[in-house]
Amino acid sequence: MPDTPETPRDEIAYPEAYRDLVVVSLALSLAMLANTMLLLTVPFMALELQVSPAMIGLIVAAPYVLPLVLAIPIGGFVGRMGARNIILAGALGMSVGPLCSLFFPSLTGLLANQVIAGMSNMVLIIAAQSLVSGLGQGRVLERCFGWYTMCMSAGQLLGPLLAGYLIEHYSLHLSFATIAFIPLLSFVSALFFSSSAGYGGKSQRGNASYVAQWRLLRTNHGVQLAIIMSSVSLFIMGAHAGFMPIYLEGLAISASLIGVLLSLRALTSMLVRLVMSRMIDWLGGRTRSIQIGVVVVTGALMLTGMVGDQVVLLALLTIAIGVAGGISQPLSMVILSESVSREQRSPSLATRLMGNRLAQASAPVMVGFLAELYGFPTAFALSAGILLLLFLVWSWRVGLGHGFTVDRRDDLPPVQ
Repeated sequence: MPDTPETPRDEIAYPEAYRDLVVVSLALSLAMLANTMLLLTVPFMALELQVSPAMIGLIVAAPYVLPLVLAIPIGGFVGRMGARNIILAGALGMSVGPLCSLFFPSLTGLLANQVIAGMSNMVLIIAAQSLVSGLGQGRVLERCFGWYTMCMSAGQLLGPLLAGYLIEHYSLHLSFATIAFIPLLSFVSALFFSSSAGYGGKSQRGNASYVAQWRLLRTNHGVQLAIIMSSVSLFIMGAHAGFMPIYLEGLAISASLIGVLLSLRALTSMLVRLVMSRMIDWLGGRTRSIQIGVVVVTGALMLTGMVGDQVVLLALLTIAIGVAGGISQPLSMVILSESVSREQRSPSLATRLMGNRLAQASAPVMVGFLAELYGFPTAFALSAGILLLLFLVWSWRVGLGHGFTVDRRDDLPPVQ
């Protein structure tokens, strides 16, 4: 494969593409609103049930286990069947999950909630990303992914704020009830997709096999980079979101303020996507932006456990994680989409999601285990340091920034 993926012409795929972009962005922003409310509500329910930090890590990791096994087959299924009906089903699943915790307030109910919500969230994300990847080409595709992920960040922004307010002023039960209601709005919005959204992208059964995706992953550096940069940022954000409520609650910081800090990360992730292209240019291109982003996001988590209850410093580090994570997610999807053929996009995006879920599943388990042994400051520093070291080793092996780049054609230096 060429070192720099060939960027196609700028054009939309069909006349109703922007309408479908609006609908999918609204549907997924509502789903992410409910999902990020769970990020705050579930740990507080676990604390109420008096479970250990290691068990909390397993509970937080529960939504990401089945997607590790089923992401690739579901990606092929979405590619063949289309996104509309799958998004409708996923929205209903997101509504059912929280009812388990509401009607069965126990460890079993909490685990059932996490598993159902995790599967439903996976289905929604694969279907939505598959739909967006088929809306256009070139810079149009960049803008589509940018706006789509920005709207998802809007949902992530409001989720912790709403959950923190409901928990502090009302109850955990009302928070779970609200989480169950919001995905129904996502279901209603998905009814307004155009007929083109029902067809999805082209995908052959062979492309959705584990063997085909493993072969692609081994030989395609663009796919490797897309998965690595996305997984690193999500590991950091998963550790940050999963354990910040517990860590800061131990420092006597209120639930509302914890919700504000988590929402601040979502806000910066959302806003940076409005100027993503300009920031990439300012940092010196895509490749340079990726290298800086990985260093910033890992370094910020390392420092988080060292500043104690200094809210201003915690906010600055949260902003750093939000900016780096905000760029990495849409940019990784664009790089992956440009690195594979159109027929491979749906299963390849599912492979990327599987990597994301592996990172999100391992983050709470690893950090929870380290926290039980050494405390949260050491756990944050060790986990982030290991990720940074692994990224630097991979970059050296593939020659990232030298023999291998992912910059746009107009960003590349002229041949001497």
